[in-house]
Amino acid sequence: MVEGYVPVEGGRLWYERAGEGFPVVLIHPGLWDSRIWDGQFDDFALQHDVIRYDLRGYGRSDLPYGPYSDLRDLVRLLEELEVPRCALVGCATGAQLAIDFALAFPEVADAIVAVSPTVSGYAWEDRGLGVLMDEVARAVREGDLTAAIELELAVWAPVSAEDPSKNGQIRTIAMDNAHVLERGDTLLETGPPALPNLGGLQAATMIIVGDRDLAETHAIADLLASAVPGAMKRVIADADQLVHVGKAERFNRLVLDFLSFRM
Repeated sequence: MVEGYVPVEGGRLWYERAGEGFPVVLIHPGLWDSRIWDGQFDDFALQHDVIRYDLRGYGRSDLPYGPYSDLRDLVRLLEELEVPRCALVGCATGAQLAIDFALAFPEVADAIVAVSPTVSGYAWEDRGLGVLMDEVARAVREGDLTAAIELELAVWAPVSAEDPSKNGQIRTIAMDNAHVLERGDTLLETGPPALPNLGGLQAATMIIVGDRDLAETHAIADLLASAVPGAMKRVIADADQLVHVGKAERFNRLVLDFLSFRM
């Protein structure tokens, strides 16, 4: 296992790498950092060359102080680590980045696992999201980041009575990254929306959602399953957005089986 930093525009990204075989890149969702893949990293490294990293401003990666692009950061990471072709496993906004990358660089992205996905260009229909964002913004303005994180967790990763230790891990990682709520994403540059171009996605694609996730997330998953050629959708029981945390064993088996033919 190795870890280190990759230089990017105006900063550095922290990464960790282990194993041998076809490369698999794990992309974390907003609120959390690469530690949210603890339940996958070692298992995947038994069969693959696995890379996880902290997106700009999260975990051990540098905060952005000027315009930046998550897409360009990912390109730079793969170039620096000499990865010419890979599979991408992303959760929520991490899935969105994986899809954007696969559309922009089809020669690099061999496969995608989109977990609890969002899609760039998609207009969220549930008005509850706007209410949540307003309440989180109010808590941030009042300087109460703990309340802001608790609001987010109540929607995206509600407390589960099944495994209290996982609840603690999820909350701890989110609190460690609470500063992202203060910073916002005004410096983040975005590219062309993926939504109108999903039919051109060439990477083998699997979509995974938890049955307890929001109805809108399931709608996005269904949209992907119908629009992306050959895409398959899998639903894991008793899981929310962080399906890979709550149901790691089932999740790992699905993903490793899907990636077993990548060489």
